[in-house]
Amino acid sequence: MSEVDEISVVMEMPGDESELPVSPPEHFGGPFKPGKGRDPRINRLGRPKSFDQLRKLAQSIAQEPAKDKDGEFIVLDGKKLTIGEYIMRKMAMSANPLMVKEFVKTAYGQAPDAPAEDEKPKGSPLPSIPIDLIASPFTDVYRDVKEHKHTEYVLYGGRGSTKSSFISLMIVYLLVNNPTIHALITRQVGNTLRDSVFNQIIWAINELGLSETFKYIANPMQITYLPTGQMIYFRGGDDPNKLKSVKPPFGYIGILWFEELDQFNGGESVRKVEQSVMRGGDLAWTFKSFNPPRTQNNWANQYIIIPKEMQLRHKSSYLAVPPEWLGEPWLAEAAHLQKVNPGAYDHEYLGNPNFAGGLVFGNVVIRKITDEEINEFDRPLNGIDWGFYPDPAHYVKCFYQPKTMTLYIYNEVRRYKTSNEEFYNAIKEDGDYEDWETVICDSAEPKSVADFRAYGALARGAEKGKESVNYSMKWMASLTSIVIDQERAPETAKEFLEYEFERTKDDEIISAYPDEKNHSIDATRYATNLVWKRRGE
Repeated sequence: MSEVDEISVVMEMPGDESELPVSPPEHFGGPFKPGKGRDPRINRLGRPKSFDQLRKLAQSIAQEPAKDKDGEFIVLDGKKLTIGEYIMRKMAMSANPLMVKEFVKTAYGQAPDAPAEDEKPKGSPLPSIPIDLIASPFTDVYRDVKEHKHTEYVLYGGRGSTKSSFISLMIVYLLVNNPTIHALITRQVGNTLRDSVFNQIIWAINELGLSETFKYIANPMQITYLPTGQMIYFRGGDDPNKLKSVKPPFGYIGILWFEELDQFNGGESVRKVEQSVMRGGDLAWTFKSFNPPRTQNNWANQYIIIPKEMQLRHKSSYLAVPPEWLGEPWLAEAAHLQKVNPGAYDHEYLGNPNFAGGLVFGNVVIRKITDEEINEFDRPLNGIDWGFYPDPAHYVKCFYQPKTMTLYIYNEVRRYKTSNEEFYNAIKEDGDYEDWETVICDSAEPKSVADFRAYGALARGAEKGKESVNYSMKWMASLTSIVIDQERAPETAKEFLEYEFERTKDDEIISAYPDEKNHSIDATRYATNLVWKRRGE
């Protein structure tokens, strides 16, 4: 029998010039001959048909005794070596560094290559958020989120309370410190995401000094944390398919933010999003934020009344926010509204629902507007909502007094199935319209606007934009009063008095405005277009 040290030059691995120690054919009585002979070289198990079968064959061969070129068993310390043992020892003692590396990899596993200096991740865990970025009302909430004492955080309150800023900071903080989770941010209307929450998250990233570690993509709207590949997705609730199609490359969605919760179509629609998105992991945070709608019966206002396990509810207002964060013009606007319309101030700035039922306009005053008052209206406002049968075309004439935040509506003209020229003549005759006055019309019908210009009217299309309907409706509802002369404008009075928020199939009141029985309301929005647009959104 041959000892290992005596045959150290025999059976080198690939890259060497020697051959493996297999016995030559003559040791088995001559060349191989097919048939039913007992030649041990014959594979009677059949050709391997898969990688697993091939692996089993290799493992079987590795257990066979190893022989030298003379057919003698290879022995070490009195023990016959197997082929597998012999190969490992030859790799370990090889002069070929590649063989030694393969031996080490087999013994201890693959050693990762050291990344180049410019390829090393620049991100690192974020121990905390600088306290000067968090308004004092949210310091306790911040600690609660860090310690994961709750899984759902409902933050509601008035304008300027910085709840959205706080949530955006927390989302970035949680993402950076939890490398297997991703975030999804949603609003009911998808085309409002970019100018709101998308920019809000970018603000938070910049404030935390992490701008170089994130990549921003506008279409599809998403933000990537470069060191780990974690994603922040932005999707609208008005397209459920896009929400369902969000599939992170690894891990799971562990952070979910519903911004403007009251704008969603009821509790059921929110639950469907949660059920389809929040799956796959135990570590999760859900944020829900909104300014409480004016009516107490709105579904979102009802939602925060009912206790829920693992939910933290937190109300805030601008009063505890550092004044320099808001600025003097903003604070002056709040003070003015508090003076002229305490009810609207209480709702908008302090976040208190102060109106029962589902009516949109709780500030309508029905009374006669005298000729003496009308004579003092030096800047009349005119608006037109074009009608296509069975809907009517509707014209309103009104006046806005900014000092008292009061809107006066004192004339109207409504016609069905009429031409543009006939309608123009009607508002001249019955609506007290004069051609020197600007009339703002629904810009969705540019031909009709052009026709009115041709007839002599100073007509223009309304300036619209994202959420212009929501903003203008909220503006009218926030006025001290909308005074309507029922004798001069009966259809307008009826619509304003009866107009209610949208309801779900479960009769939940939501913060949406039905597009029906609102022709005079739309005409009034257009008439005041330049007033509420000037205030900004």
